[in-house]
Amino acid sequence: MPRDADATRARLLLAARDEFAAVGIAGARVDRIAAAAASNKAQIYHYFTSKDGLFDAVFDAMVAETLDEVTIDPADLPEYAGRLHDSYVRRPWVQRLATWYRLERGDTQHPIDAVVRSNTAKLQAIEGAQRDGLLSTAFDAAELLGLVIHTAALWSGVTPEYARLTASASAARRRAVVVQAVAAITAG
Repeated sequence: MPRDADATRARLLLAARDEFAAVGIAGARVDRIAAAAASNKAQIYHYFTSKDGLFDAVFDAMVAETLDEVTIDPADLPEYAGRLHDSYVRRPWVQRLATWYRLERGDTQHPIDAVVRSNTAKLQAIEGAQRDGLLSTAFDAAELLGLVIHTAALWSGVTPEYARLTASASAARRRAVVVQAVAAITAG
């Protein structure tokens, strides 16, 4: 029976996502990834060339999924932030992978094209909404986008000590805080 290359590749990506989210790029071990995927190290090198190539594939897939799932509406940035927050709740590995990316690749000379294109489009959309009077001009477009993105990630990026302070906040309350905070930031 022939092996299904797409299924093997998908299993490797899933196992690698979990491994990289848990221990980062440097801490990840291809033998653990291969075992978790019911595959072998040779397949990792066949499909992804290296551990770094595997991380890039995992990260690129995560970015693409986020961009497809959460589109910006510059006329309603509070709800965009709420949807982004929801995405982080459903996919807790996103913030962990993004943190490892910043820590281990923060000085990269090769930014991810999809993120650059997305940020450029978002900035243009926000600038247009500001020109049309739909958004406050208290912050420039890049500052506003940063505030929205980081507010959406508030609950998924907290330290354990802060998480204990807010442990009683329900999921609905956490989302409401994100939406209300962005509404306050974007009020014109």
